[in-house]
Amino acid sequence: MKKLVLTLIIFVVAFSQVKSQETTASIEYSDLFNQKFTGELAYETTSFVEKYWRVPGNTGFNKTIYKVAKQLENDGYVLEKNSTAKDHLTYRIETRHLDSPTWEPVNATVSIIGEKEPLLVYATNRNMIALNSFSTPKKGVTAEVIYIRDLKKLKTTNVKGKIVFAESSPRSLYEATINNGGAVGIITYDNPKYLQPEVNVTSIQFRTIPLDTVHKAWGIALSFEAKEHLLAALAKGKVSLNVDIQTKIYESKELTIIADVKGCELPRERLVFSAHIQEPGANDNATGVGLALEMASVTAKLIKEGKISPKRSLTFLWGDEIRSTKRYVQDDSLRGKNIKWGISLDMVGENTSLTGGTFLIEKMPDPSAIWTRGNDKHTDWGGIKLKLEDMRPHYLNDFVIDIFKAQGKRTNWVVETNPFEGGSDHVPFLREGIPSVLFWHFTDQFYHTDNDRIDKVSISTLKNVGVASLVSALELINSNENTAKQVILTIEKAAILRLEEELIQSELAIENGESIKTQIEIINAWEDWYVQAISTTVDMVSDIELLNSQLELSKKAIKAIAKTSRKFLRND
Repeated sequence: MKKLVLTLIIFVVAFSQVKSQETTASIEYSDLFNQKFTGELAYETTSFVEKYWRVPGNTGFNKTIYKVAKQLENDGYVLEKNSTAKDHLTYRIETRHLDSPTWEPVNATVSIIGEKEPLLVYATNRNMIALNSFSTPKKGVTAEVIYIRDLKKLKTTNVKGKIVFAESSPRSLYEATINNGGAVGIITYDNPKYLQPEVNVTSIQFRTIPLDTVHKAWGIALSFEAKEHLLAALAKGKVSLNVDIQTKIYESKELTIIADVKGCELPRERLVFSAHIQEPGANDNATGVGLALEMASVTAKLIKEGKISPKRSLTFLWGDEIRSTKRYVQDDSLRGKNIKWGISLDMVGENTSLTGGTFLIEKMPDPSAIWTRGNDKHTDWGGIKLKLEDMRPHYLNDFVIDIFKAQGKRTNWVVETNPFEGGSDHVPFLREGIPSVLFWHFTDQFYHTDNDRIDKVSISTLKNVGVASLVSALELINSNENTAKQVILTIEKAAILRLEEELIQSELAIENGESIKTQIEIINAWEDWYVQAISTTVDMVSDIELLNSQLELSKKAIKAIAKTSRKFLRND
């Protein structure tokens, strides 16, 4: 441990040389956006959107699109086809054919025959109908329930004409029971532990079955309370259910809405905020929709007031998760080539005192997604272990973390990070080599459940995320030589802290019998990450020569600290 103490002293000395502070522009943007951004429009929009069960093409999804369009017009965005070269605020609605019909729930009741009160009703459990379920005949279907404890026994169980109940995902149950078994429908329960189902007993996490136009079957998902009640009834003997479902399945179009703030100097280069509309919840993801809309609104107002003048373009995209963003990145090769940064807004308005968890910045793939230790932790959503070839060294991670931490300090708001996990709109950007991060919250005990409603949303959280997002965006789209030099210092500071932490973790790992070779590999990976990340700041300037001196000094400092770390580990 003497060697560790000595090394930490070296780190402290090195760290004292890095005078990374907020830029004047960052402070000005922070003051400006904290004054102008209230969170009220984001909250009001969230309240509107979360009333609807949303998938592409259905009523709620399309009403959301037109709600956004109306507000954009009120803020001065001009419909693109009617715009002129003088219009720097424009929007468009893209329409595409849906390969499959759209779907929306209308009503449902599940009752145990012989009991007065229904087991479930749609009015209080709007996630009870599995997505893609067809309507039952008028007055519903009445049939015996068969409880399958072991799915392996399905092959030898006659389920024809029965309702099959199992504690599993509906997708794994559907093929055996409906397609091959002739069951009239399925009922499932599989709420994960992080939802705290024994506390949130009425929560139902939404589920999906295949869109089956042949059997026109249906699925019902149970809450913990309903599952326990049904099991108790089955324990007493034969149980029959009446299941009455009303849904709409119809041909429709997929809509995507895109708003552009045209840059005055480098309009082809852009930062894109993406917020997906589909999914039935408030936090997931009506908050992303509302936040992006208020961000677009505030940006327009400040441009009109002459308080900001974007150098590069800023784009806001609302659509179908991953699919819409993927199209935006891939469909126009020139446009895709000039997207410099992508940011996903997903579950961004939580009242964490009710939902649990915290606000998170999900980082681009870095070595913490390979060696997850110390303060780095995967969420309950889960992530797979990556490889060195999956790394995406870039300054964006530590750049946004620095700005969000500053907003957190200003307003006593907790900001944390998690290693890359995927699953949202940052993925299409990353797959095309575009730097991208995710802003979100987890763990959320109401995630994907019908208890994810407006009462779990916080205006102050929406404001904090919105302000920090806009400060980050304006810093990036207006970045220049001074910005780049400041970001280099920010990355150097982050590298010093990371290598300090990794040395501590390596010392502990060696004490626990892990190999020195692995610890050296980890130090090397982080050294390489930060050396390459610092180099990416050249995308902020037109003349790389302007940064060469600062780049070399910071790289030298990082390499020296990594070298010292390796030396002490080898001699340990």
